[in-house]
Amino acid sequence: MLVSAALVLMMTGPGLALFYGGLVRQKNTLAIMIQSFALMAFITVLWAVVGYSLCFGEGTPIIGGFGHVLLRGVGVDPNADYAATIPQLTFMVYQLMFAIITPALITGATAERMTFSGTVVFMALWSLCVYAPLAHMVWGKGGLLNATLGGRFPTLDFAGGTVVHITSGVSALVCALYLGKRTGYPKEPMPPHSLVLSFIGACLLWVGWFGFNAGSALASNGLATSAFVATHFAAASATIGWLAAEWTTRGRPSALGAISGAVAGLVAITPASGFVAPVPAMIIGLAAGTGCFVMVTIAKGRFGYDDALDAFGVHGAGGTIGALLTGVFATQRVNPIFHDSQGRSLPVGWVDGNPSQIGYQLVGIATAWIFALVGSIVLLKITDLVVGVRASEEQEIEGLDLTEHGEEAYNLEM
Repeated sequence: MLVSAALVLMMTGPGLALFYGGLVRQKNTLAIMIQSFALMAFITVLWAVVGYSLCFGEGTPIIGGFGHVLLRGVGVDPNADYAATIPQLTFMVYQLMFAIITPALITGATAERMTFSGTVVFMALWSLCVYAPLAHMVWGKGGLLNATLGGRFPTLDFAGGTVVHITSGVSALVCALYLGKRTGYPKEPMPPHSLVLSFIGACLLWVGWFGFNAGSALASNGLATSAFVATHFAAASATIGWLAAEWTTRGRPSALGAISGAVAGLVAITPASGFVAPVPAMIIGLAAGTGCFVMVTIAKGRFGYDDALDAFGVHGAGGTIGALLTGVFATQRVNPIFHDSQGRSLPVGWVDGNPSQIGYQLVGIATAWIFALVGSIVLLKITDLVVGVRASEEQEIEGLDLTEHGEEAYNLEM
């Protein structure tokens, strides 16, 4: 579990930092990378103070309580409600890594135009007011959407399709609309400055995702193996799906398309990884690869929003596709999560003969969308009033590396 926690942390730094860092223009490289790095620090402290308690402490169906403030009562003894075979301290630090990467994903939409101070304040508030309630509702004991610990609407989300990807993706769209378009967009070309960095970052994300999904089994067992295999197969099929769509519509495949497709598949399989067999995992990946391609290349242009690095097109759309298809393909043969009063396993998804699960998935999806939408609007307004969120036109033109941090990513002077 500690290795899985380290893998998930690696997804933020250096994985996401490199992935996003290569996609921006050279003058904004350090600015986007330091946002991921800073969130690794700020969210960690918030998690220790109150974040873990709000997510996994006993409370209401919407939010946890304050029983674990400052990690009170969190030690080497297991918490049987969540993981009976590992120390609660291990469970706590593993879940922390999810709380770190989720707001970091949003920075893909705000890239090249959101101030560092605005980013830090907004993401801190967001982690407490949007992420924490959703995490508690889906994974916390007694949460409204919890599938095994007394939830009213049992939503299947093995590793964070709703909690991580829908919330970050929808919030990314809200941020993009609130901030407005980058200066010069879409008239001026704004290509990635280094697809090599992004390629390395994507490879690190793919490897780290095994800790993200397989680690969510919270044990080294058959379920972890199943989640590992499903994750890999979905990423592969999504890569092929995106490349095929790109090749068909544009006449040639691209490196950017390949890595974008892989990430889309990894996003979509996240909620399903512990519930589906390998072949359905490939179907989910294929659906995500082609669906996210449409969102990024067609929908974004048609609606005219500036989601700079396609955080909504990949995470919002991919998370929604994956969460819905989890209700279709989840099976008790992989994970007998539901039982009757005699302890006998019950059908899980539609393929098992439980079509009602699709309805529960829709409830979970809608809840995540609404929380992220409303919460992000309110928190952006508050942050804007307190510290401001949009860089000036002069700062954008010169680049946030210099104007925000006084540094440059590359010193090319001889």
